[in-house]
This record gives sequence, C-alpha cells and structure tokens, in this order.
Amino acid sequence: MSVDKQTVAKIASLARIRMDDDELERMVPELNNILAWVEQLGEVDCSGVEPMTAVIPNTLRLRADVVDADPLTGGGIRDKVLANAPAPEHGFFGVPKVIE
Repeated sequence: MSVDKQTVAKIASLARIRMDDDELERMVPELNNILAWVEQLGEVDCSGVEPMTAVIPNTLRLRADVVDADPLTGGGIRDKVLANAPAPEHGFFGVPKVIE
C-alpha cells in the first residue's frame, strides 16, 4: 500500500490538521515508510508465541474485601443508607429499568 499527496491531504483533513503543500509532500515518504514497516511486521511468524499483556509478570495488589463495622468509617449502616433510597430492593438501591 502506498500513500500519495491526496491521501495525506485527506488524512490531514480528517484529523483536522492544517498542512500546506510543502508539509504534505514531506509527509508522503514518512507515511509510506511507516506502512512498509507495518507490512514487515505482518510477515513475522509468531504462531508459537503466547499473547501477553506486559513484558514482566504482574499481579494485582488487592486488599481484603471486608466491610468495616465501624459506623464512623462507613460500614455497618446499610439500613440507614437505604432509608434515603426512593426504592430499596432486597438490601440494594432499586433503579428503574433503562434498557428495553
């Protein structure tokens, strides 16, 4: 795939980038080099490589999922909180259905 001056002008227009003719001419070989590099990446055989999300192994740092019973820090007062809800249901906030 190759890019010409009109294609660069269309891309610049879609990206809302104002470019004069000299800038458009300079971008043609730049974009062609980028597309050639992407085509080279498509030729690489990576059939035996497992997909990964990061180069180093990561583990999530999670805290314990416990409710603090101290009412000053926000736990143990579900009934008081739900007393303000317009339509509490089964210990949760009831909300109207928004998807048909």
